Amino acid sequence: MFVPFTMPNTPTPNSTRETFHDHPVYTLSEIAFSLHKVVERTYPQPYFIKAEILKLNFYPHSGHCYPELVEKEGNTIKAEMRAIIWSANYQRINDRFVQITGNPLKENISILCLASIEFSPKHGLALHIQDIEPTYTLGEMVKNRNAVIARLKKEGIFAHNKNLEMPLLPKRIAIISVETSKGYSDFITTLNSNRYGYKFETELFPSILQGDKAIVGITGRLAEIKLRQQEFDCVVIVRGGGGDVGLSCYDEYEMASCVATFPLPVLTGIGHSTNLSVTDMVAHTYNITPTDVAFALIGYFQRFDEKLTQMSQDIVLKTKELVMLQRTYLLNMAADVARLGKNQMSNSRDAVVQMSEKMRTLVPLYFSRLHERIGNVEEKIQLLHPDNILKRGYSITRFKGKAVSDASKLKPGDEIVTQVYKGEMRSRVEN
Repeated sequence: MFVPFTMPNTPTPNSTRETFHDHPVYTLSEIAFSLHKVVERTYPQPYFIKAEILKLNFYPHSGHCYPELVEKEGNTIKAEMRAIIWSANYQRINDRFVQITGNPLKENISILCLASIEFSPKHGLALHIQDIEPTYTLGEMVKNRNAVIARLKKEGIFAHNKNLEMPLLPKRIAIISVETSKGYSDFITTLNSNRYGYKFETELFPSILQGDKAIVGITGRLAEIKLRQQEFDCVVIVRGGGGDVGLSCYDEYEMASCVATFPLPVLTGIGHSTNLSVTDMVAHTYNITPTDVAFALIGYFQRFDEKLTQMSQDIVLKTKELVMLQRTYLLNMAADVARLGKNQMSNSRDAVVQMSEKMRTLVPLYFSRLHERIGNVEEKIQLLHPDNILKRGYSITRFKGKAVSDASKLKPGDEIVTQVYKGEMRSRVEN
């Protein structure tokens, strides 16, 4: 049988107090108020406390926040305690937290808070948070970021995506973005209105792009694209119309490793204006803005065009040089023959023979090299031949023998011919 004791700081029971076997009986409120006094006396001032926010429990209608704080050792919780941040403090704390860390207060982050320890007879023990030091959390975020980079390098996947070879002409593009975002709009507009008239094929895979839900959203979309990877040349992740708030998700291992190991080149334009995220580091190509990503893709086509133009110009120039060289040789020989006269005809004849022999050797060699360069140009041009394009599944639609580039110029009843690699189909426009 247990032996009860007299509660500290409580008068010895008198005739008015209920007893049980000559021992005093206390009410719950007496115990609660006693604990309140003990806690108040033992912890008279605020303390700096470090912990992890397990659940934030923010209520927008009142502005109050009731975080559940834990201390972990590995995956084991060593301690857990309820906390309170009144609305007057929460707004100030959260605004400063966003300003310094780039993220609002959220779950699963480490914090250093200044809090008083209070016991309420009605609500129990709680930490009343007066302030949170964002630089401590920022330091923890940097430590986590560095740990993610080290892990990716240790696993040998940090440069995997960056080392993939970009297709010669990246035309088929899978886009992860939000359809209504300014970043997506800027990307599509820049891509489709390029002044060179290059045509791109794009497909949008909508996803949340910031906050903790972005990790699940983006990695899920990448998994969908991976199943259809033969349909695309590269993947683009673009975001715009906001600041750096909520972008710490791009420093998380799950997101970065998914991009690093993706089988297609990944191009990012997620708007980190002040910091390079780990996801940006492991992507094939990093740009700050979606517009820059679009220009990068256009650049592949532009550089290919420039090479073809330069090679064509080189062929024309070398041909002209060869003709001029031959003409100069002949004119010089004619002048020499006329100047030397009959007495030196024999020597001139020898010189002509020697020069003819030299031309017989040099001219075929030059034409052989020129023919080799022309062959290389023909091979590259052949890549762009319509037949080769049709082999890849593309088609050409013609109306009255001319290729259709603008569907709005057709009207109901027009007969059109669609050419594929093997054969053609005839159809009529309905609407």
